[in-house]
Order: sequence, then structure tokens, then C-alpha cells
Amino acid sequence: MIAGQTSPRLPDTERVVITGVGVAAPNGNSLAELRAGLLAGRSGVRAYEVRYLGPTLAGVCEYDALRHQSRKDIRRGTRAGSIGVYCAQEAVKDAGIDWPNVDPSGVGVYVGVTEHGSVETENEVYLIKGYDYDTSFWSHHHNPRTVTNNPAGEIALNMGITGPHYSVGAACAAGNIGLIQGVQMLRMGDCDLALAGGVSESIHSFGIFASFKSQGALASHDDPTRASRPFDVARNGIVVSEGGCMFVLERLSSARARSARIYGEVAGYAINTDATDFVLPNSQRQSQCIELALRRAGIKPEQVDIVSTHATGTSTGDAQECTALQQTFQGSQRTAFNNTKSFIGHTMGAAGALELAGNLGSLEDGVCHATINIDELDPECALPGLVINEPREAGPVRCILNNSFGMLGINSVVIVTKV
Repeated sequence: MIAGQTSPRLPDTERVVITGVGVAAPNGNSLAELRAGLLAGRSGVRAYEVRYLGPTLAGVCEYDALRHQSRKDIRRGTRAGSIGVYCAQEAVKDAGIDWPNVDPSGVGVYVGVTEHGSVETENEVYLIKGYDYDTSFWSHHHNPRTVTNNPAGEIALNMGITGPHYSVGAACAAGNIGLIQGVQMLRMGDCDLALAGGVSESIHSFGIFASFKSQGALASHDDPTRASRPFDVARNGIVVSEGGCMFVLERLSSARARSARIYGEVAGYAINTDATDFVLPNSQRQSQCIELALRRAGIKPEQVDIVSTHATGTSTGDAQECTALQQTFQGSQRTAFNNTKSFIGHTMGAAGALELAGNLGSLEDGVCHATINIDELDPECALPGLVINEPREAGPVRCILNNSFGMLGINSVVIVTKV
């Protein structure tokens, strides 16, 4: 509940809170590491080699996969599944849950993905090329690796979860929408505990790099750490990254019953569609999505302390989002705006979840992390409260709004408030 709200809109049995966070990011393998990297201005982008394309840039994760998986499990599974397992296990640990005594049938797993299967298919085609395309060398693991529910399914298998599991395909809005799905399933009574968020193995697919390059939207820079530069006048595209973030979601009543630490409450959310273009965004629809989330949360724009922007570093995309934000927040003088992709690149299906996680610390420390790599602010992106290059004290932070948009015009917004 934030200032200006006289009472919660829902009973505690329907209010959903975040009690655990598991992270695998290019600049940190825990929430504490991610947050410290953001406040220190540490980029996770590096030089990277891609099959057929050669040298490029990417955000690469270096988590300890063997902490929660055997070598055999890693070998027969997928990178996305492995990231998901790491994040889910770390989230449960972070939440302080007595996992052996949890009813596995009451746990749901909801994982947002941009796409799934292209990495595995590309690798198999590359492999059989060496055998004159003899399909007898095609892996029998291919089908379970490429089904869309794979990342969620690998988590369920690893953790012995017998409740529902599935992946949610939502382009680059998937991290937010995986979280939203978990909230909805808890409110419907479909589960008692939700593991929800998003993952991405995208840097292991040459196709995504080749496509962005053909589109003129693949970032380049002599210094990899300065390549991801949303809102800068010299921005020249997206840095493709891998990563993951899974949240433990519980009903507020359950969290309080076990005296759990609560990061924040998912107070509102919204999803809508541009219905105007395959890749070009629509600022009007984005603004409508933001305003719908605010109405559902019972929150006014001026009550939002921090907006975590989606901006990816493309010329059109960044400007369109700023137009939407200026329309919605034009009367708010205290709202701060930042961008996490400037540190870690675009983690695709994990982006919404990771970027929300990177800002959760603000609810405790009152600091808004910056948007780095801005040398000259694009006038079209001149948001009044944009935090540039250095973190800023934002005073008491009680409300964070997280934007996450994707191809084919899917828009999502999540609002988290301090309990």
C-alpha cells in the first residue's frame, strides 16, 4: 500500500507478493551482485564470437550451472533450461522456503520466453553438416529440447514439482508476462506457490544476431561496455544478451504466516497489443498499457517513484517509448526514469524480470540506478526525471513501474509497491 491509498483493494488471500529472487545476469549471479553492479556502473557486455557472423558483442552469463545440475542433465538439456533451473533454485533459497516440506503439487512454474528451439535446431543442423546431412546423427534429445515448455519443464524435473508448468511466449515482454501469469494463477487458486519470470539463451543462436544486423539494429562500438546506449543520440542498436530471473510469488497471507521477507507486492499489471506493425512500436498503445496498469493498481502517475524503461537502444523504439511516458507522466515532477539494458544489454525473454529485479532494491535503499553510456541525450528522449550515468537518491521509494514491450506489438507493464 502506498501513500494516497487508504486500504488494500484485495484481501490478503488475493494479494500477491515477491518473497524470493534468483538471478543469472551478465553482471551478476545473485540479486545482490546485480544490484551492486548497477549502482557501481558495471557493464556486463563483452566481445563475443558468433558462428557465421564472426566478432560481435553480447551479454554473457557466468553462473555455476553445476550448483544445481549434474553434467548429464546439462548435456541433455538446454541453456535456457539450465539458466531457469539455476534461477528457480536460487529464488527458493533466497525466499527461505523449507523446500523438502513443500507440497510439490501446489507449486506452479511459469517461464516467459522470447522464442525457444532455434538454438538447438541450429546446433543440430551444424552438426549433421559434418556428416553430409545424414539425419541418423540427429540427436534423439532434439524434441524435448525444442518444445516450448522446455525451460519450465526442466525446472519442474530438477525440483520435483508436480503442479502445472509451462512457458509463455511473449517476445521481449515475456519476463513481465511470466510474472503476471504467476500472479494470475495464484489468484485463481491454481497453485499455492509460483515460480515465475523469464529466461533467454539467445546469444547461442546466430539467427537472432543475423536478423538484427539485417534490420540495421545490431549495436556496435569499439568499447563493448559502451555499446548499449539507450536514449543517447549516437545509439545504433541492440546488444543481444542471455540471462534469467525467477521470482518466488506467494499470497500475502501465506508470506505473513511464515514471517517471510517481502520484496514488494505486485499491485497492478496490464498487457495489450499495438496491432499496427511486426516490429515498429506504437506509443499510443504503450501509453494505454501503462495507464491501464495504473488504474488497476489504483495508483496515480505522480505516485510512481521509479519507471524502469524498456528502451533497447534503437532509434525508433526508444523515442516511441519516451513519447508514451511523456504523455502519461507529464504532470509528475518526482518520477525517476532509468534503464537496465544500458548495463547488461537486451536479455530478451528475461528482460522484464531481470530489469524489475534490478530495481527492487530501491524499495529499501531509496536509490535509483542510472542509465549509463549517455554522452549526448537525444532530445526526443529527454524525459524530465531520467537518471543519467550516476545513481540518484530518490527519497522514499514505494512504487516501481516496469515496462517491457516486444515484437508483433505486445506490451506489458508491471507495478510493484512496498508492503
